[in-house]
Amino acid sequence: MTIYSSYDVRIPTHEFNKTLTDTTKKYREAVAFFISVRLQDNALFTELKNQHEQLRKMELLTNRTKSNPDPKYDFGLNFYKFPSYLRRAAIAEALGKVASYESNLSLWAKNRHGKKPGKPVAGYVYPALYRDNTYIRMDEYHAQVKVWVRNTWDWITVPLRKTDVFYIRKHCLGRKECVPTLRKRHNYWVLSFSFEEKVKLTDIPLEEQIILSVDLGINSACACSAMRSDGTILGRKFLNLPKEEDSLTHALNKIKKAQQHGAMRAPRLWAKAKGINDQISVRTAQFIVDTAILYSAFTIVFEHLDTKGKKKGSKSKRQRIQHWRAQYVQSVVADKAHRLGIRISRVNAWNTSRLAFDGSGEVIRGKEAGFKTNAMCKFRNGKTYNCDLNASYNIGARYFIREILKSLPATSRLRIEANDPQCRKRSTSTYSTLINLCAELHAAA
Repeated sequence: MTIYSSYDVRIPTHEFNKTLTDTTKKYREAVAFFISVRLQDNALFTELKNQHEQLRKMELLTNRTKSNPDPKYDFGLNFYKFPSYLRRAAIAEALGKVASYESNLSLWAKNRHGKKPGKPVAGYVYPALYRDNTYIRMDEYHAQVKVWVRNTWDWITVPLRKTDVFYIRKHCLGRKECVPTLRKRHNYWVLSFSFEEKVKLTDIPLEEQIILSVDLGINSACACSAMRSDGTILGRKFLNLPKEEDSLTHALNKIKKAQQHGAMRAPRLWAKAKGINDQISVRTAQFIVDTAILYSAFTIVFEHLDTKGKKKGSKSKRQRIQHWRAQYVQSVVADKAHRLGIRISRVNAWNTSRLAFDGSGEVIRGKEAGFKTNAMCKFRNGKTYNCDLNASYNIGARYFIREILKSLPATSRLRIEANDPQCRKRSTSTYSTLINLCAELHAAA
């Protein structure tokens, strides 16, 4: 598989701020020009399904050449000496925006739900700097960029910071460097480099697989369980970050106090809270990957979480769910794991924490069970257990149940589902369901 990553190389000097702003403005004007041409001559493009054909048609309509001396829309009148690669990038951007607009408009026309999509505009697009045409790397710490300066397109030399060069040399040496994009981050400009690398994921038989099932908690960072296909638990790992959690709570309380005194925005306080939240997410992701390496895991299994919609519960609980960055943690883990050849899988999240892993039914947790915290739960048979660890068992079991049933012939699968109906519905499967399934397969063999 192919993995893409990016790194922003900051342009340290501010002397080119106006020049780079004018260049981006000129590029956006070009995108707006091609959008207007595409909308005016819509009939000429509807029959062309291939984007390459649409690009050639757009150049035929707008670009004056020796073989095309009289185009319908002369792009060169208002865009003098516009670089050819940059022009084609603007055309591709415009065609993509119009295609998205037409798709959204057709969907809206079917059900007439919501507001009608507005016509596409250039928006906040940034130019890609293609090698030799608009970007040349002079040496290790300097690069040349073609920009709009002094009412013409000319080259300027921009310095590259040593820290950025060292980082790319250390972490991105074996990756393919793609063309950079000129972007503005806050009040400074960067060259955003994309890197491409190809990795090969491991592939071993199901009976030899070791997985790491992960339950991302709201009260604690995560609970991990290393598991085999027969249900054998090889190890358990917990991560608690009390210092970071207290810092986040303190930062959120500061925001609440500032809002009570009329400061509804408080950007500095929100930036601090976001930084703490990011640190919690990154440390959690690194812990999960390190645990997967420790147990030689073939796959890291998460819940398929959907945190959209209205949050229920007390105000403090809703606030915790709102700042819970489970999707970001899974994304970081996926990037790190794929580079190591480890696969990522997700299972149905329904009832993983609610059902006891031993098959005794729903658990009682928190104050209902007589505990001061929601981290512990009580089973119907009186057993007490950690909630996150219980959920991690069920998560791993659901992965193996799905993979085992998928590999069986239809007759065997239907017979097993008839004997054990919990195998049929993944939202009610637990760790005990996997044990029963393995016993059924062993008896059949």
